[in-house]
Amino acid sequence: MEEVTVLIVDDESRIRKLIRDFLAKEGYRILEAKDGEEAIKVYEENKAKINLILLDVMMPKLDGWSVLRQIRQDSKVPVIMLTARGEEQDELFGFELGVDEYVTKPFSPKILVARIKAILGRTTAKQNDVKDYDGILIDTKGRTVSVDGKNVDLSLREYELLKYLLENENVALSRDKILNNVWNYDYYGDSRTIDSHIKKIRHKLGKKGKYIKTMRGVGYKFEI
Repeated sequence: MEEVTVLIVDDESRIRKLIRDFLAKEGYRILEAKDGEEAIKVYEENKAKINLILLDVMMPKLDGWSVLRQIRQDSKVPVIMLTARGEEQDELFGFELGVDEYVTKPFSPKILVARIKAILGRTTAKQNDVKDYDGILIDTKGRTVSVDGKNVDLSLREYELLKYLLENENVALSRDKILNNVWNYDYYGDSRTIDSHIKKIRHKLGKKGKYIKTMRGVGYKFEI
């Protein structure tokens, strides 16, 4: 099972320890920050690994709202806000900023863990449908491809060919193998049709098209 990393941000060390102890029992990897500025620093250094953030609202240097705003500029990582205030207006404000869940202090650590598991379960299911290959995102459920956030318009055959290359990353694929898996066994045409499709895909991927390597005398390989 892939390691799950949770960032705990709270200025109270006892709160961090309480949460850390409970999450450690579940096998989660823990990162910590004691204020908003440190939270941004830890997040920037580990953003590719962090699966969820527990974020206190009232903190020195930079409050939770400010931290959340910065994180939401480039990430949809799940965020649970921890707050001693339970006013409805605060909660609505948080949801507008992109909060996934709200937990009011004092809280039950067991309930908190249950909420974390529920959120991670939902987001993991979504992530399994979307794979990221250095900025090339393929959504197998929605059958869409984007490059650095911009949608790429692919024909059905181009999509299936790119998907096959991505799923076999770093594997040299012969033209016959590509024909058999993308065009299926009922195709009896010229294998050069693959070359023309590859050319179109490379063009549509822009600079990322270079990741599709030509294996002379063999076929093609997707390699970052």
